[in-house]
Amino acid sequence: MKTAFILASSSPFRQQLLKKIIPHFSHFAPDIDESPHTHEQPEALVRRLALEKANCAYKLFNSGVVIGSDQVALHNNDILGKPHTVENAHSQLRRFSGEKVTFLTSLALLDLESGKSNVIVEPFEVYFRHLSEQQIHNYVDKEQPLNCAGSFKSEGLGICLFDALKGDDPNALVGLPLLQLNHMLLQWDIDPLAL
Repeated sequence: MKTAFILASSSPFRQQLLKKIIPHFSHFAPDIDESPHTHEQPEALVRRLALEKANCAYKLFNSGVVIGSDQVALHNNDILGKPHTVENAHSQLRRFSGEKVTFLTSLALLDLESGKSNVIVEPFEVYFRHLSEQQIHNYVDKEQPLNCAGSFKSEGLGICLFDALKGDDPNALVGLPLLQLNHMLLQWDIDPLAL
């Protein structure tokens, strides 16, 4: 019997990435509180949220392998999420100008029938170039990255904000670490090349 795959995300970017290695899957928008717990470390936060998102699938599905993911941006040990407003996006990009920002992207796999799960966190570093107020304004105006951690879309015009990128998997920066996903599936005897 073929394995059914479920993406616990409504993000079109994650859906697009997942289609690279899993052509057919269901998806849904998990409804969870993404607020950090008191004194929760960034890596623990994204681990927890990815698994909580995956666990939401129990409300909708009886079987399948669920893929959950979450992402935070870290700057000077501060957790920065999605800006949600133009003003916050300007503020985040102003703060990042000439600085390094680390993105932590979590990935959870959950087998709904057995309850077996695995969660990893993939780091990725972004080095921003020095940005003028006009460049920040132009970028936010053109791409409206209000629902993106860090206030940019690296798969779009956001690439123009950077001096350098450092990490094992550029897909992690967009929101889904495909190299790790492939490794995790292979550990569960699921070969994406055989799907």
